[in-house]
Amino acid sequence: MKHCFYNETVGFFYNNSRKELTTYWRTKDVLVVALGLTVSVIVLLTNLLVITAIIINRRFHYPIYYLLGNLAAADLFAGIAYMFLMFHTGPRTAELSLKTWFIRQSLLDTSLTASVVNLLAIAVERHQTVFTMQLHSKMSNQRVMILIFCIWVTALLLGLIPSYGWHCLCALEKCSSMAPLYSRSYLTFWAISNLVIFLIMVVVYTHIFIYVKRKMTRMSKHTSFHPRYKETMISLVKTVTIILSAFVICWTPGQVVLLLDGLGCKSCNVLAVEKYVLLLAEINSLINAIVYSYRDNEMRSTFRRILCFVCYRNSKYTPTAVKLNTTDRRTLSQNGHFTVDSSI
Repeated sequence: MKHCFYNETVGFFYNNSRKELTTYWRTKDVLVVALGLTVSVIVLLTNLLVITAIIINRRFHYPIYYLLGNLAAADLFAGIAYMFLMFHTGPRTAELSLKTWFIRQSLLDTSLTASVVNLLAIAVERHQTVFTMQLHSKMSNQRVMILIFCIWVTALLLGLIPSYGWHCLCALEKCSSMAPLYSRSYLTFWAISNLVIFLIMVVVYTHIFIYVKRKMTRMSKHTSFHPRYKETMISLVKTVTIILSAFVICWTPGQVVLLLDGLGCKSCNVLAVEKYVLLLAEINSLINAIVYSYRDNEMRSTFRRILCFVCYRNSKYTPTAVKLNTTDRRTLSQNGHFTVDSSI
C-alpha cells in the first residue's frame, strides 16, 4: 500500500524535486514580481476594453466576435491567474498550504486550456465560413453560447485534474521539477495535447490561406465580385491568424519545457528558464488585444469611443474636455459610429 504525504508542507515536495525555495526576498524575486504585476494590470485593462467593445457595438454581435470576446475573457482570466501567482511566489511559496498551491497552479492551467480550446473553435469557425464564402457563420447565438460553455467546462476539468488525483503526493519518485506537486505524466499529457492542438490549428489556417488565395484569384476575374467583400474576409482571416501565430510563439517554448520536464530529462536545466517562458506566455494575453486594435478599424473606433467617454466623464468640467467632446461628435457618421482614419 502506497504511503501518501497529504500532511507535508510545500517545502517538503520542493526539496524532493530539488527546486530552490527561498525564505527571503532577493533582487531577482522583486523584479519578477514587479514586472509580473505590471504586465497583469495591463492585460486586465486591455482585455476588459475588448470585451466592453464587443458588448456595446452591435456590429460585433456575430459568432466570430463572440469567440474573440471569449478569448479576451480567457486572457483576462490569465491576467488574474498570473497576478494571483505574483502574490503567492518567492518566499511566500513556502508559506502556502497544499490546497493553495494547487489553486495557484489550477488557475494558470485553466486559463491556458481555455485559450487553446477557444483558438481551436475560432479556427474551425473561420474554416467553415471561408469555405462557404461567408463573412459570418450561420451558427445561432444559442449554439455559440453552448460552445463557449463547453470551452470553459473543458478548461476547468483539465485545470482541476491534478488537484483531484493526477498528482505525486503518493508517488514522490514521479514528481516533476517545475511543478513539484504535479506528476510528470500529467505534464507530458498536457504538453503533448497542447502541441497537437497547435499543429492542428496551423494546418487549418494553412488550408484556409491556400483556398482563399486560389478562390480570390479566380473570382477577381469576374466584375460582379465585390472587392470590399474580398478585403474584409482576407483581413479577418489575417487577424485571427496573427493571433494564432502569436499564441504559438509565446506558448510553445513553455510547452516544450514542460514536455522535457515531464519526460524526466536530467540534462535539461528546465528550472533556469521556467520564469521566462511563463512571462512570455502571459505577454501573449496582451498581444491579442493589441492585434484587435491594429487590424480591425471598427474595433479601434469602438476603443476610441470608450476611452473618450471615460476621459470626458472624468474631466467633463474642463474646457479642454468639452472641446474634445465637440470634436468627437463631429466625427460621427450618419449611422452613429465614429469615422476613424485607419492610419491612426
